Amino acid sequence: MALIAPSFDDYATRYENIRLERDEAGILQVTGHTEGKSLIWTARAHDELAYCFTDIACDAGNKVVVLTGAGDSFCSEIDFSSFSLGSAADWSQIIFEGQRLLQNLMGIEVPVIAAINGPATVHPEIPVLSDITIASNTVKFADAPHFANGIVPGDGAHVCWTHVLGPQRGRYFLLTQQTLDAEQALRYGVVNEVLPPEQVLPRAREIAAHIAAKPPLGARYSRVVLTREIKRLIHEQQALGLTHEALAALSL
Repeated sequence: MALIAPSFDDYATRYENIRLERDEAGILQVTGHTEGKSLIWTARAHDELAYCFTDIACDAGNKVVVLTGAGDSFCSEIDFSSFSLGSAADWSQIIFEGQRLLQNLMGIEVPVIAAINGPATVHPEIPVLSDITIASNTVKFADAPHFANGIVPGDGAHVCWTHVLGPQRGRYFLLTQQTLDAEQALRYGVVNEVLPPEQVLPRAREIAAHIAAKPPLGARYSRVVLTREIKRLIHEQQALGLTHEALAALSL
């Protein structure tokens, strides 16, 4: 029986905000961008990433994923005007897509390495949930869009940051709109290495090449077992968080 699964050619150029490049070793580089420059978070970018993560997960030709951004920031700007937020129906769609975003990211069953090229203040949980995080010394982490605007950080931020930072630091980070610089992020265990900007992607690809040389099932199932706890937390808590985010937003 023939299996229906995407090949790289099926989705390589499908996405407006995601550049995909794969080498002979099976290392897939995923670069978020807006017209070739640093990614501006929009409703389209939000949805594209969710669907792209599914394509990546279903393609057995991908051995390691390197997740990075274009320009000087990973993602530090959001276009609120691109989102429809005025009704329960609008939020129903956001809740659906919001769950897909992180669940499909965690559904990738090969190691994911983040090469965080600069500030990540909009959806920073996406690179932080990678298995290995290499950060530029220009990196800053913050959860800019949510609590500062009276919105519950319920789309996964509440799960990610209390998991990565621990409960006390995670709550403080989200409720005070704290900004972590690269060195503080390293001390807190958010990132694994901090390097000058020009060294970040080469270092991530160096690690990716080391992993890609391992037996495929060993690498794949290491990712599976090492992410079970965070996947459990996302599955249990994200829908409730998004629902409370919607309620708070509709009350503004």
